[in-house]
Amino acid sequence: MTLYAESSAVLSWLFGEASAPSVQQALAAADGVVTSELTLIECDRAILRRRASGGLNASAAAALQRDLAEAASRWAFEAIGPAVIVRARAPFADDHLRSMDAIHLATAVVLRAGPGVLDVLTLDERVRANAVALGFRVVPD
Repeated sequence: MTLYAESSAVLSWLFGEASAPSVQQALAAADGVVTSELTLIECDRAILRRRASGGLNASAAAALQRDLAEAASRWAFEAIGPAVIVRARAPFADDHLRSMDAIHLATAVVLRAGPGVLDVLTLDERVRANAVALGFRVVPD
């Protein structure tokens, strides 16, 4: 199974949150991982924000950025191109969805148009609910 890795899950893994082991397990079990270019932006920004607020020192921030770069070197990335933009602008089951989340879901929809099965790895409740409404299997369970 190919896994779409959404930023909330990647950040949980990077920051060692309580759900990190289930995220790591899902990533390790996947045949392949795909994500949006947005994921790298959101993850790097989160690391930089935490560093700027004093939650990370320079060494810890650099280590997280290395971990992210190492993992991302094995992932495929989808551009935020015209098809993603058109889908992100359209309605979703729950339109309380934030713009960045709509981009993630739209990217998954565009990628699913290709061959194979695509599951969505996310911890964000709005993304989870909308992904299920779109017919995706969502992990972790």
